[in-house]
Amino acid sequence: MAILRSKDVAKMGDKEREEKLKDLRLELIKANVTANKTNAKTKEIKKAIARILTRNTFNKSKGLLKNK
Repeated sequence: MAILRSKDVAKMGDKEREEKLKDLRLELIKANVTANKTNAKTKEIKKAIARILTRNTFNKSKGLLKNK
């Protein structure tokens, strides 16, 4: 898996982020089954999931501010 940077996440559309989030969660489950809990790959997957969720929250709050 390639490293997913914040600027890459910002360029993604909503549907693309949701699809990537599903893929990453599935990959995290597979990594946890096959590896130690301190695996660097698992840590990177968790960071990528956090980046996507943060961007989703940011976009939702940004949309709420526009409506007021």
